[in-house]
Amino acid sequence: MSMEFIEALSEIEREKGISKDVLIEAIEAALISSYKRNFNTAQNVRVDINRTTGQIKVYARKTIVEEALDPRLEISLEASRAINPHYQLEDIAEIEVTPRDFGRIAAQTAKQVVTQRIREAERGLIYHAFVDKEQDIVTGIVQRMDLRNLYIDLGKVEAALPLTELMPTDKFKQGDRVKSFITKVENTSKGPQIILSRTHPGLLKRLFELEVPEIFDGTVEIRSVAREAGFRSKIAVHSRNEEVDPVGSCVGQRGIRVQSIVTELKGEKIDIVRWSESIDEYVANALSPSKVLEVIVFETEKMARVIVPDYQLSLAIGIKGQNARLAAKLTGWKIDIKSETQAEQEYGRPKSTGTTMHQDSVSID
Repeated sequence: MSMEFIEALSEIEREKGISKDVLIEAIEAALISSYKRNFNTAQNVRVDINRTTGQIKVYARKTIVEEALDPRLEISLEASRAINPHYQLEDIAEIEVTPRDFGRIAAQTAKQVVTQRIREAERGLIYHAFVDKEQDIVTGIVQRMDLRNLYIDLGKVEAALPLTELMPTDKFKQGDRVKSFITKVENTSKGPQIILSRTHPGLLKRLFELEVPEIFDGTVEIRSVAREAGFRSKIAVHSRNEEVDPVGSCVGQRGIRVQSIVTELKGEKIDIVRWSESIDEYVANALSPSKVLEVIVFETEKMARVIVPDYQLSLAIGIKGQNARLAAKLTGWKIDIKSETQAEQEYGRPKSTGTTMHQDSVSID
């Protein structure tokens, strides 16, 4: 060790933010193990690195007793006072045992420790940088793929996008740029592990926050999101300002705002509906683009019976029940959809005179 080494540790402290004292203490601890391993000894030792000169010394630490039975761990009172006349029984005597060629071992050990600590510090910085981005969108470049994951380069770290978290319409190749949602950030023994998703409802929510200024500034709120990734989504929005139309804000002039999101999601259909405190109105809006004649609410069962025109029944239910299923997820209510004819036959409800419930929603293909 030398003064140059101490100066190098000071430079690491400035550049990497790793305390010089912490590094030296870690090196001293590692050197104890190296000393015992290389010189085949079980005695207690202490390694001291001079913080100014870099000089290293090894001291054997022995308990002072009347008569030493184990010379590796003990020293007699008489022998200890030859080193320091002030030693007393039960004190710990330190005797320098620095090997002649210990400098070479020390240099190798110090290099390993410093390299490891720098790596750990960099991993820590990356972890703390990304743990704050959990539940947010990131953009990266596809690096490679195996049987389970796409690996996305995020600049300082490589993240995993499981193939199960890809939309059915996603087709990526090496070098493609991809926007994803961070679902999990973990600090593992191998460094930060970042898990991404393209199917999470949070991706849709964050895309709207990026595209719609009124959502970003809090004027318009996203109250709920229901998504079947790659096929269709529903999003319920509410305005804190009565003069701001939440649905129109999300759609944008000539649909430009929502269309950019649809493009990013490879053509996923998006229904934007107005959230309402009134459950019957909210359920009717959620079933967009279907027209709704009446909503009957059963509070105790948290179920809504919806009556639609006969010609709208298949639209209200959707292909394989998708529209009804998404509306139920969006509102958190069970939804039972009946046509006018079914309602008349089952409940004796008279047919509509042609009026429909007010609905406020937009569907974007």
